[in-house]
Amino acid sequence: MQVILLERVAKLGQMGEVVNVRDGYARNFLLPQGKALRATEASRKVFEARKTQLEARNLETRREAEAAAARLDGQAFVIIRSASDTGALYGSVTTRDAADAATASGFALARGQIVLDRPIKELGLHVVSVVLHPEVSVPITLNVARSADEAALQATGKSIQDLAAEAEAAADQEVAQLLDQIGTAAGENA
Repeated sequence: MQVILLERVAKLGQMGEVVNVRDGYARNFLLPQGKALRATEASRKVFEARKTQLEARNLETRREAEAAAARLDGQAFVIIRSASDTGALYGSVTTRDAADAATASGFALARGQIVLDRPIKELGLHVVSVVLHPEVSVPITLNVARSADEAALQATGKSIQDLAAEAEAAADQEVAQLLDQIGTAAGENA
């Protein structure tokens, strides 16, 4: 099906372009969302008549998105989840979880605006992208931890695995010192 795009659509085209898309994509997404019109002579005339309005609206929403991106850029949001001792989550962090964390911090984000490159299934800091407008995206950091204290430690740059390794090394050192003390005490008694 041929459609006329009313706004920029990622991986498809710019506003005003006539593109070929699958019928289901047009019927179920582009047309109901108001992102496109069927490519007929009547709709081409309608598009030409509304073109300046559409461009003005696109420019206004882009400015708003850029202002929101300036406030959102570099923000970190804490998500508390239960996980194993190795740092593997029992489940995964979804776009809904990220949107809820941002909303709780005072930013209005919808889950459809958040793009996860891969599923988040372990503790740590994860950088994800937020698409505020087809031409404006900004990275945010999700700090996935088991507790608020753990999240604060991760924010300083230490991972849970590093802390566990440090604790294990300290315990090994204490055991070695105890064994040395026992050995020297046994040598003195003999």
